[in-house]
Amino acid sequence: MTIRWSRARTVRAVLAGLAPALLTPLLLAAPAASAATTHASSGDGWVRLAHLSPNTPAVDVYLYSFGNANAEIVLHHVSYGTVSPFERLAAGDYTVAMRAAGASPKTKPVLSTTIDVAAGHAYTVAGMGPASGLRLVVIPDRLRTPHGKALVRVIQASMQENKVTVSAGHKRLATHLRFAKFTGYKVLKPGSVLIRAAGASEHTAVRIDLAAGTIHTLVVLDEPNGLAIDNLLDAAGSKVDPTGGPQTGFGGTAARPGAPMLPWAAIGVAGLLCACAGAVMASRRRRPAMHAR
Repeated sequence: MTIRWSRARTVRAVLAGLAPALLTPLLLAAPAASAATTHASSGDGWVRLAHLSPNTPAVDVYLYSFGNANAEIVLHHVSYGTVSPFERLAAGDYTVAMRAAGASPKTKPVLSTTIDVAAGHAYTVAGMGPASGLRLVVIPDRLRTPHGKALVRVIQASMQENKVTVSAGHKRLATHLRFAKFTGYKVLKPGSVLIRAAGASEHTAVRIDLAAGTIHTLVVLDEPNGLAIDNLLDAAGSKVDPTGGPQTGFGGTAARPGAPMLPWAAIGVAGLLCACAGAVMASRRRRPAMHAR
């Protein structure tokens, strides 16, 4: 391309200056707006199921939508310490039922609870407590972190140690947390951190990597040789959808109906700029003395 002089340079300069002015606010706003609207526009929420009762045998877990006798999710032979990936569900009312492993789906559940799944929200439904006092607990999950930070919480599922204290480096995450209880989320700086869990007679430690924008649930479990810590990655980075179990999940990050309009607006603005450029070029062709090609 050979540019002959001032008119073409002026037009290019105007367009070059105009593009960032129009596109930059849109591009800067797009990630935040996408994160803010993905859930509301999709009409979906997420649910995962967990067996966190140490002395309860394996169970079959069923999830039914309200008024539908056919289960949407069935997990067979779920044993202690098992946490399923997140499952994406349409917003609405659901029932979670537990039956003894291998029992007929027509038998009366040993335990059941209802859950109202709101669009854009995630939940963990866990069987918790001793077998004699087993209950299903609905635990709300977070999907966002403060900018540049990580979130961590603790679920106490050890019955050998009725109370545990959990720390991340020098920061205390839980103090004498009782069996079958859980904490809220704590904000931590990204980096490699040593997680310690200690009861009256047992303790354990594990090092985990906390990336900015990640959300972790640390489950304290009983093992034959003592305590154990299971690190569940709930959500990662800009992937607003939950990731489920340890870096797995059914949620995914594929685009769904009702996607945010800002990326399309940015494309539209880019098209407008191209149209303006085309109009200017056409004008130049009508005025040969001022063309840029």
